[in-house]
Amino acid sequence: MKRICTLLLAAGLLFGAATGASAIDFNAKGQWLMGFGVGNASPMDTYRANGVKTKGNTEDDFQAAQRLRLQLDAVASESLSGTVYFEIGTTQWGKSSSGGALGADANNAIKLKRAYIDWAVPQSDAKVRMGIQGVALPNVAGGSAIMDTDVAGITVNYKFNDNVGLTALWARPLNDNYVDNNKTTQNNYLDNMDLFSLMVPLTFDGVKVTPWAMYGMVGKNALNRQWDTKSSAYDSVGTSDGNLPYSLRPYPGIGATNFKIGKTGNDYGTAFWAGLPVAITLWDPLNIELDINYGYMQGMGRFDALKSDGTTKRSSTERQGWLAKALVEYKLDWGVPGIFGWYASGDDGNPKNGSQRMPSIAASGNFTSFIGDGNMGWIRQDYSLTYDGTWGIGAQVRDISFVEDLKHTLRVAYWGGTNSTGMVKYMNNAHAWADGWGNNTGPYLTTNDGLVEFNLVNSYKIYENLEMNLELDYIINCMDNSTWKKANDGNAGSFSKQDMWKAQVVFAYSF
Repeated sequence: MKRICTLLLAAGLLFGAATGASAIDFNAKGQWLMGFGVGNASPMDTYRANGVKTKGNTEDDFQAAQRLRLQLDAVASESLSGTVYFEIGTTQWGKSSSGGALGADANNAIKLKRAYIDWAVPQSDAKVRMGIQGVALPNVAGGSAIMDTDVAGITVNYKFNDNVGLTALWARPLNDNYVDNNKTTQNNYLDNMDLFSLMVPLTFDGVKVTPWAMYGMVGKNALNRQWDTKSSAYDSVGTSDGNLPYSLRPYPGIGATNFKIGKTGNDYGTAFWAGLPVAITLWDPLNIELDINYGYMQGMGRFDALKSDGTTKRSSTERQGWLAKALVEYKLDWGVPGIFGWYASGDDGNPKNGSQRMPSIAASGNFTSFIGDGNMGWIRQDYSLTYDGTWGIGAQVRDISFVEDLKHTLRVAYWGGTNSTGMVKYMNNAHAWADGWGNNTGPYLTTNDGLVEFNLVNSYKIYENLEMNLELDYIINCMDNSTWKKANDGNAGSFSKQDMWKAQVVFAYSF
């Protein structure tokens, strides 16, 4: 009897503890992508340097790949939840390093994309997000030209009323990546990059405006692993998104073949960005979007830019510039026709005063779907996510639908350059314009260069959760050979340009 009473008492205590604990709801969502693509994504057929002819494109014409993204939310209440977001892939079929070869079993296929907690400040309307999270600076008309990526940090949102809000952000894109081969005691020294931003969303009837500004402090060792005259200025810092040495410094094609940046007396450099996105739906079905951006990155050390006459010019690593972009579209029953355009400042031909192209962190321009990131451009990763040093104009008709569950988007755009042709004489070689291609920045376009892009995107909803996406793209290459022959010291070589094209089909299961 005593033993039975003991068991009943233990069960009562366990039951009481269980009823007193908070229940956690787990929610899962994600997406499977299976894609197959064929195309030629290299802007050069061949190029010649130092008397050697080299093939410009060494990739296979056909690729097959897959990717899984899975998000798990642990929700305790409306005031508290946690999220973890995994990515498996992108796995290229047959490629051992990505887990797609015979037997699979790669140990590097599972990646952490995001991990954060959301909580509300007690007795307050403030909401906090802490951890690795997706951050997109306020933007309209063609996506963010400055930052749209996953980053570790803290975001605080506060809503004063239905019209006015406030968002504060601290993010740390880089820290403890510096390796000093000369003095190992200084590893991880002055290599952090911290960003602080304030955003003020203003919402009124038919008008939304979000002025914002962001200040950054960039350690002198943040952007390359060895800051001395023996190291390359464009050493990778190992980020998965963006390419900070390319997007915060002058163009890598400028300078001698082994481009070196000298030492700096500043421990930290100052960065600054500001933007004013405006969206007007007051005259629905007319939609108007306008976005103005400015960016500045302080010079951290100088370098010698080699001129075509064999002399050098002492040059600055400072970079600052601006961008304006706009979209106007009108919604009809069968589709949404529209026009879009942008203009960004470009280099003025004198590297002594730095670069006049707007710097960025991890931009994601999406006006188009080949050079830009306007569709599921993942099997053949997109090549230009920024607008710096370019201008463009385009027309599109999106979401054309004459058959249930089938939509089409047709688009044509011209990309021109705003960089002075005088910059070419400081470039390493005749094909230096392509140094940024595939490095999360676009090709270096002068005022004599251009690209014409055509997109056709078709989306068919097979089931409620399954979509088939067919994309067809073509780019006419209008780079000017005669301009780029003037590069460097007269032995700049040459290039044979080619048009680019892509055809891909992606099956997307989203839940």
